[in-house]
Amino acid sequence: MNLHGIRAIYKFEMARMRRTLMQSVASPVISTTLYFVVFGAAIGSRMGDIDGISYGAFIIPGLLMLSLLTQSISNASFGIYMPKFSGTIYEVLSAPVSYLEIVLGYVGAAATKSVILGLIILVTARFFVDYQVLHPFWMLAFLVLTAVTFSLFGFIIGIWADGFEQLQVVPLMVITPLVFLGGTFYSIDMLPEVWQTVALFNPVVYLISGFRWAFYGVSDVHIGISVGMTLVFLFACMFTISWIFRTGYRLRP
Repeated sequence: MNLHGIRAIYKFEMARMRRTLMQSVASPVISTTLYFVVFGAAIGSRMGDIDGISYGAFIIPGLLMLSLLTQSISNASFGIYMPKFSGTIYEVLSAPVSYLEIVLGYVGAAATKSVILGLIILVTARFFVDYQVLHPFWMLAFLVLTAVTFSLFGFIIGIWADGFEQLQVVPLMVITPLVFLGGTFYSIDMLPEVWQTVALFNPVVYLISGFRWAFYGVSDVHIGISVGMTLVFLFACMFTISWIFRTGYRLRP
């Protein structure tokens, strides 16, 4: 394996994060902090507990997942789209690096950025809401697994996109609504029985539920199902990327 090639791509993508700290770090941290202030400190203090957890603490895993998903997709999609846009993708494809090494470089950097951002948001939340993490190992493992999975998904979007506006379609028009409807601000057990069944078709429900279990030991679905669904999506993304490089879809004229 060409570790020098992976390291070169990885360092280049991480350097872009350092050059755009306001956009890459400050902006998502500030926007998520506003949720903590409004829903956690202000509204949360006037609402009852959910499953024995204060409302402000209950919404932390969902809000963290919202930032994690959107930033993982955005970082990975933008990282691979820019070489396509500038035409340097052909230099990358002709370099002595395999397709696996290209994916490891771009996806690894995008996932690293998302994990760092998630940890910063987690620390920031402590200033506004009192919470605990019952299973820190599983919380970190779920954080990394989700970041890698959706960075792979973002890599696919970056290859598929024909313009900058298409890079934002999935995070804004698909992921954000699914997160809001996936139990971020409520437990799906609070819904009527029919809507509980409908909610189970939302894949983000399993992500938020598993992440909330790592924090508080409670979840809407079994933790094994949450991990299983995430792994299914991970392997689906890996298969899709393998097909893209085998066929040259949107990579070669």
